[in-house]
Amino acid sequence: MQTGYVVFFLIFPIFLEGCCVGNHQMKKTVTAPQQNITHQHYRAVAGEIFMMPCLECVNQHVEMEWSRTGRGREGNKRPSIDCGRKFLAETKHSGKYTCRTWLSSGSKLSFHLQVVEKNSLSCFQPEESSKYLLVGAGGQVPCPGLNCSNNTDVIWYKENKAMSEQRRASCVKNGHLYLCQVSDHDTGVFFCDRQIIEQGIKWTFRRAVNVTVIPHYTPSYPPRIIYPESNMTEEVELGQSHTLTCKIYFPFEIKPSSEVRWYMHYGGNMANMTPLHMENQREEKVTFQETKVIQRAIIKEVTPQHLNNTYTCIASNTVGSSSVTIKLKKTLTVQWPSLVGYPIVSMLLVAGLGIILHVKWLELQLIYRSHFQNGKHNGDDKEFDVFLSYVWSPPSAEVGGVLTKWGGPDTDKEVAAFLSSMDPLNSAEGKAKQRPLEVLLPQVLEGQWGYRLCLLERDVLPGGAYTNDVVLAIQRSRMLICLLSDDYLSNSNAVFVLESGVQALLQNSTLKLLLIWTSRASASLIRPDPPLPTLVQRAVKVLPSLDWTTGKSVRATNVFWRSLKKSMPGQRVKLVSLMPEQ
Repeated sequence: MQTGYVVFFLIFPIFLEGCCVGNHQMKKTVTAPQQNITHQHYRAVAGEIFMMPCLECVNQHVEMEWSRTGRGREGNKRPSIDCGRKFLAETKHSGKYTCRTWLSSGSKLSFHLQVVEKNSLSCFQPEESSKYLLVGAGGQVPCPGLNCSNNTDVIWYKENKAMSEQRRASCVKNGHLYLCQVSDHDTGVFFCDRQIIEQGIKWTFRRAVNVTVIPHYTPSYPPRIIYPESNMTEEVELGQSHTLTCKIYFPFEIKPSSEVRWYMHYGGNMANMTPLHMENQREEKVTFQETKVIQRAIIKEVTPQHLNNTYTCIASNTVGSSSVTIKLKKTLTVQWPSLVGYPIVSMLLVAGLGIILHVKWLELQLIYRSHFQNGKHNGDDKEFDVFLSYVWSPPSAEVGGVLTKWGGPDTDKEVAAFLSSMDPLNSAEGKAKQRPLEVLLPQVLEGQWGYRLCLLERDVLPGGAYTNDVVLAIQRSRMLICLLSDDYLSNSNAVFVLESGVQALLQNSTLKLLLIWTSRASASLIRPDPPLPTLVQRAVKVLPSLDWTTGKSVRATNVFWRSLKKSMPGQRVKLVSLMPEQ
């Protein structure tokens, strides 16, 4: 146990010697530039990156901006530079700068920058301005020009933050910065500041070092081709251009030696290779350790000879090379000859339209005759204006309806007055229960609007054949109105009237046909028993229709009567006013 303690105390000083985690000297010297902080003198080298200092005595919430004083080459323009901004130092940047931020003591910050040429330095080594460090290992960052000076009192910064303020294992030995463990975040610009006194003026000589963290110094494997796969075949079209694409992953190299080439082998002979015309290769860093390279070769016009050749992509670096070989084959495309393909396509199109017209011909006829073809209705040819077909439904709930004049009532009082005039039972019972549409509609069409109405139970003599009476009544009428309901569509006699009206509409364009649904949610939901004839099923979907539903508002009822009035044929007699005279 005592032996272990002895070994530990022998090794621990050696570890500190290799990487000193804490450097009290650096923390002590960091305050040196803040002496006489109201006036600073900095010196930089032309062609190196420089960064204006951000002094700690300034309020952290205020952004420092150094503004050059005096008159420059640009006239009265005085350029300003924000602290913490990196820029490439040039001799034109030399001059005196002042900061717009005032110190708590009331004095203003002054800053003098002198940019010197490289050839004016006693010893200048360009290689000191850049440094490669291996990730995961320790590394040393030298301060440029330090070997030509006896002053080893150096303060190091990463960007604009002192290394002593960063929580990481680092130290300064003989003016050089030592990092105990390098990470990929260390890539960037490091600054080393050292003091120089000339003619009684203390200058801070700031030098920059570009640090690049690398995964390794030399690659350990050749490039990897990820596309195309070996011995694959690409489809091409004769007479068209084709692009060959090769995608490769190259390991990192300090001095890239990646090279990608496309070659063509005539007749499959690998010894007879011809380089193809290629575009500029594209590079993209995908990971810390690898770079993706894309190389394309273009065949301007594919000929049958190209199908007999083979094509090879060869990628190489300092370790070795990789290659893949592919072939081309003709794309199998079905091409219709113009003299044969166009007529066939036209025939198929005409046949398709013919099938659609054949299936929907009945609906198209009904839509055209009922909506677009307005025949001339001669009142002298017809005995009746309207043939009204309905089926009495058993009373259930209250049936609400509000009649309006042609233009619709202007106020609710007019509606109430009109209902009162229409109801012969002007009492509490009459107001509580209004009459169904089967009663209201004949009174409106005849009594209010003056149309001649045909009702089978009233205007057709009994004792005749029902079918003949229906057909004759439709022929003697200008318009057929059917009040549809579940009971109507389940009544065979009523359905015969509707079917006869549809057939008459298809034969006589002067007949108008209107469906009024008195109780339905949707026509598609009605499933009468027995089922409707096919002609009726297809007709009710396209014929003009109106909805009459119980419990509607006054406005909705007004819309119904107005729509009904617009659907009626032209009148031949002077109409009676809907509203009583005031």
